[in-house]
Amino acid sequence: MKAVYIEAHGDVGVLQYGDRPDPAPGPSDVVVRVGASALNRLDIFTRQGQRGLEREFPPPLILGGDTAGEIVAVGDGVSTLGVGDRVVVNPRLACGVCQWCGSGRDELCRRSRFLGTAMDGSYAELVVVPEVNAYKLNGGVSFTDAAAVPTTYLPVWNMAVRRAALQPWETALVFSASAGVGAAAIQVFKNVVGATVIATTSTPEKAELARGLGADHVINYNEEDITQRVREITGGAGVDLLVDHVGADVWAHGFRALRPGGRYTICGATSGLRAELHLGLLFSRQIEIYGGYMGSREDMRQIVASLNRGVIQPAIHQTYPLANAADAHNDMEATNFFGKLILQP
Repeated sequence: MKAVYIEAHGDVGVLQYGDRPDPAPGPSDVVVRVGASALNRLDIFTRQGQRGLEREFPPPLILGGDTAGEIVAVGDGVSTLGVGDRVVVNPRLACGVCQWCGSGRDELCRRSRFLGTAMDGSYAELVVVPEVNAYKLNGGVSFTDAAAVPTTYLPVWNMAVRRAALQPWETALVFSASAGVGAAAIQVFKNVVGATVIATTSTPEKAELARGLGADHVINYNEEDITQRVREITGGAGVDLLVDHVGADVWAHGFRALRPGGRYTICGATSGLRAELHLGLLFSRQIEIYGGYMGSREDMRQIVASLNRGVIQPAIHQTYPLANAADAHNDMEATNFFGKLILQP
């Protein structure tokens, strides 16, 4: 099969497009013919060997986690899926036997692995995954849309829907609407929960796209002060919940934007890993903080159900041929996009 893989860490020049062996399923695995594979920041960090993702070579590593396609082979022990089924893949593989997996909190599994980092991933024509990581798609859902879902929607569902329990009468702030997590949060908060949504972005063009996804208010942070505008929009109260996937650059803005008793949820730190926390304000204003890394299998089931019903429709910026993965990586690092970047074999 054709695939994009690396044999060393580095810039986009280390990405190679060529032949790799076809994967074979284990007893509880399925082989998926990839219809689409979505890029994530994790792919960039893995390629670069940053943030704890450095590994030894050989063997080569096929990058990519989020994917959707059609099953072409199954292991002898597979019982819920069959050849021809259209599926989307949860790229985080939990062990299935630890206390967290047994309690339904498998997002906390300490032995989990990730497609495209710990094992060959989805920048390929074929990928093998456990049966429990593949979820059936309705015929009306494109592979492109489905591939855009897992890594962006899972942490939002985990933190804000299940644990911080955003309610329809509340107001949520979403940082960086143009990124995958930001676009996902807008749709989940508006279309699934029914809350009021304030989003931030960097240009008038991106602001219009954010409104198109369902944002009730959009703040252009290059032209407006985030804290001041949030106070104006909320009548001085502040927001009930916010989603941060940016990190250090927005931490202070977000903390000031919360009402007393508000919930700060964070699932990424692309702008920096360290920020200063005022502990006095944390407890005196009774702020709650939720960190999230992906989500549970039940979260994924609920997300796919919403996708199949057409309640969520991921934002796609551009698709690229698999052979042009380097162009997609360059565009992701340039950050001049709105929504997901997709590879297609």
